[in-house]
Formats: sequence, C-alpha cells, structure tokens
Amino acid sequence: MAVREIVIFPDDRLRAPTTEVTEFNDELKTLVQDMFDSMYFYEGIGLAAPQIGVSKRLIVIDIADTDDEGNVIEHHPKVLVNPVIVENVGEVESQEGCLSVPETYEVVHRAERIKIKFYDVDGHEQLEEAEGLLAICMQHELDHLDGHLFIDYLGTFQRNRIKKRLIKFKKEHLKH
Repeated sequence: MAVREIVIFPDDRLRAPTTEVTEFNDELKTLVQDMFDSMYFYEGIGLAAPQIGVSKRLIVIDIADTDDEGNVIEHHPKVLVNPVIVENVGEVESQEGCLSVPETYEVVHRAERIKIKFYDVDGHEQLEEAEGLLAICMQHELDHLDGHLFIDYLGTFQRNRIKKRLIKFKKEHLKH
C-alpha cells in the first residue's frame, strides 16, 4: 500500500465537509490500508480521510497497548465509516495534538464517554461505546469529517498564532 502526505493547516481541504462513503469495495479497503500506513508512518493514533486529501467520511484509529518504553505490544486498529455520535456523557479535559497541526498541543474539552454508530469496512453497521483516550480520539477525528480542527476550540488569538506559525512551518519544511 502507500504512505500518503498529510494535509497541513491552514490548507482549505481541512475545512471542507466530507461526503458519505456509499461503496464498500476493494477501493475503500485500499484507502483504509493507505490511511493506516500513513498514520503509523507519521506516528499518529488516529487519522481522518481529509487529512490525506480525501473528502470521505472515513476514520482509522489505533490506540495500541505499549510497554514502559513506548514500544507497541498489541495493535487495536479500528475503521469507522460514516461515523455519527449518538450519545455523549460528561466532560473531560484532554491535551490534544494533530498530524495536520504539527508541533501543537493544547487542552480541549470533550465528552467523557460516547456512543458512536458507524459502518465497518465491509458495510456492516456497528454501535460502540467508548471512553478515555479512545472516546477523545474518536471525537477529534470525527471533527475532521465536518471541517473542524481541535484548535477551533481555542480562542481567536491562539488560533491566529498557531496559523501564522504553521504557515512559516510549511514554507520551511514542505516543498509546495
């Protein structure tokens, strides 16, 4: 499969609403594998399709078990197609980062527990309850599908500071 380039904020593709996946086929499975390959390569725990320039309602997540040195003991890959949060409970603060907003970590308020409806890669409907890091990651990635980023939960001054820094980052580190 392939590692794809991560779309970096303030790229407009990160703000565009996505379309639902309607075909569960080999093309979708290839895209999912590319997303996992990209997420692992860039050392993320979640990735939404818009982050690789694909405007589809598709998320991959892997909250892997690790040892004390951070080495992966066991992977727990998840594919969420057309996900929708159907219930959320409580509130928790979490420090979040994002592959599309490199070198930025900020505290965000999220639901503590969620119930999420989605389809697996074969088109079977799933309903899952999540809490902790998995719930936070699911909410973070689902935001991407609606054109939102975790920095949208911050104040205008913080967002503008991050935007200016990332414009400079892109000029220095990326070829486009």
